[in-house]
Amino acid sequence: MNITRRTLFLTSAIGLAATMVAGSAFAASPPLKKKDTYKVGFAQTESNNPWRLAQTASMQEEAKKRGWQLVYTDAASSAAKQVADVNSMIAQGVDLIFLAPREEKPLIPAIKAAKNAGIPVILLDRSVDPTLAKAGEDYVTFIGSDFIEEGQRVAEWLVANANGKTKIIELEGSTGASPANDRKKGFDDVIAKHSDFKILASQTGDFARDKGRQVAETLLQAHPDADVIYAHNDEMAIGAISAIEAAGKVPGKDIIVLSIDGGKEAVQGVVDGKIAAVVECNPRFGPKAFDTAVAYANGDQIPEKIINPDQFYDAKNAKELLSTAY
Repeated sequence: MNITRRTLFLTSAIGLAATMVAGSAFAASPPLKKKDTYKVGFAQTESNNPWRLAQTASMQEEAKKRGWQLVYTDAASSAAKQVADVNSMIAQGVDLIFLAPREEKPLIPAIKAAKNAGIPVILLDRSVDPTLAKAGEDYVTFIGSDFIEEGQRVAEWLVANANGKTKIIELEGSTGASPANDRKKGFDDVIAKHSDFKILASQTGDFARDKGRQVAETLLQAHPDADVIYAHNDEMAIGAISAIEAAGKVPGKDIIVLSIDGGKEAVQGVVDGKIAAVVECNPRFGPKAFDTAVAYANGDQIPEKIINPDQFYDAKNAKELLSTAY
């Protein structure tokens, strides 16, 4: 057979195209077969606060309502245990895994393992490092809040309502967690544009009430002139209130307290005047998570991110909306 340069070129082009198609097919997140009922996993990161308990309850209630089997695990604030939990779900042959990743990087191997096993993963409330795993390829989608916007909304409220209080202590969430990273970025970026405001100190309180109290006590001793505390979640904000009162100061008067999550206790804090403002981070994931799984099984195009709408509470509406808080 006479092989010309043109034949070689066409053969190479066809081969390259075939490789690209095969690569894209391999890269796609595993499909979910259409069935009447499913066995799905929910790998929760922890159960030590009202937000997590509300999220878990929402997932369990929705599974029960639909007649799906839910394999539930609690990682007890350990990324290593959460990886093991996902691997256990893979071994049990679940159809799909809902994963609330504790940290952005350590959960990547678990997501890859699920993909290799042909099990699609939907991320809930926390995402993973986008340079290491991608929506539509390694996992189906991320469902949750816009954490950067949450931080921005808190900062914008502060700038508009500070009344001269400008010296800030920031209580960060768990190191390496996407909400902590993004809530810090959103808030800090807005504050950086206003030279009269200053972040005196920023330290992790690990999203925990007692740790938040301890860190707030230490930072208030180091910075007695601080008049604003911005906490990345309600638990740390409530802990900070105890620290403020222990320092002989009045929360809401001497020191403005700002938070994110929107649990009933924190919204009551707004009603009582101890917390100035709270951005909600809606924990009721069940209906949207399960609807998304069904849509994916039906072959619908799923966006890379599905953002939950979040309420904002301050003195103007907290009393009226208290009953709707989780």
